[in-house]
Amino acid sequence: MPSRLAAHRLATAAAGLALAVAAACVPPRLPTAVPAPPGRVTRHVVVISIDGLRPDAIGRYGAGTLQRLARDGSVTLDARTILPAKTLPSHTSMLTGVPPSVHGVTWNSLLTDPHDPTGERREPDSLRVPTVFALAHEAGFSTAAFFSKAKFGFLRTPGSLDYAQAPRSTWWPWGAQRTSEDAAWYIGHRRPNLVFVHLGEPDYAGHAIGWMSVVYGENVRLADRAVRRIVRAADAAYGAEGYTLIVTADHGGHRRTHGIDTLPDVAIPWIAHGRGVRAGTTITAPVHTTDTAATILWLLGVPVPGWWAGRPVRTAFE
Repeated sequence: MPSRLAAHRLATAAAGLALAVAAACVPPRLPTAVPAPPGRVTRHVVVISIDGLRPDAIGRYGAGTLQRLARDGSVTLDARTILPAKTLPSHTSMLTGVPPSVHGVTWNSLLTDPHDPTGERREPDSLRVPTVFALAHEAGFSTAAFFSKAKFGFLRTPGSLDYAQAPRSTWWPWGAQRTSEDAAWYIGHRRPNLVFVHLGEPDYAGHAIGWMSVVYGENVRLADRAVRRIVRAADAAYGAEGYTLIVTADHGGHRRTHGIDTLPDVAIPWIAHGRGVRAGTTITAPVHTTDTAATILWLLGVPVPGWWAGRPVRTAFE
């Protein structure tokens, strides 16, 4: 009997351990999302920003996914970003609908504000204006953001995002494969109403080797594959016509830098695809990066602040 009891206890303990290990390997069960309000055009918007992507690189380096989205959607390869044409000021304008003179972000580092006379290493703790995440979330929509660079942290304002991720170190940015795989998993499991994904590869290669170099082209194609991964996940989660996709960039570049008022630096692509989009059309009206934020809110039926510089790109939609 003692031996049988011992064997029973051992088997029970082993089963419990197996269950614990299995539970640890399974992603946590996600709570049921609160139904979002009906959007003006759609209830789901996916925005992808490809850092440092020049419009002329899409065709030159055979970025097949971006070419297909542009061909089947509504596109301009002549949109414009802000000055200084740098990552943080540009993305802040893209996500707040206003220029740097209003949102106040003129630096491009996680650690240093060039306008701080003390030269103190710091990260901005708040923005002067709300982001699209904050306004959409306040309207009842679920929001998520996937950043490939640590310096985007200040855009994660409290209460504006249901989920956000970014690397902790400025020295170790994440690659497009990791970021896109994480975004694809989240889209498939949570189906957020607004999701923003930042891919950094073209910018990495531009600074290291040079814009429009062979290595830059390889990284454009790598980012293109990441876009395809995200699109496939969104198609499966929402249905091919169940969401609207916007693909754009924060800036271009020349040689191994960017930021000045020259066409290779300030020209950016702007592609809309999916629900409500006027398919197979070229956008002839001027498009500015601040218009991205306004278009996101307009698609979701959230009022666009009247004091914003950005306006919805209505001509891209039915």
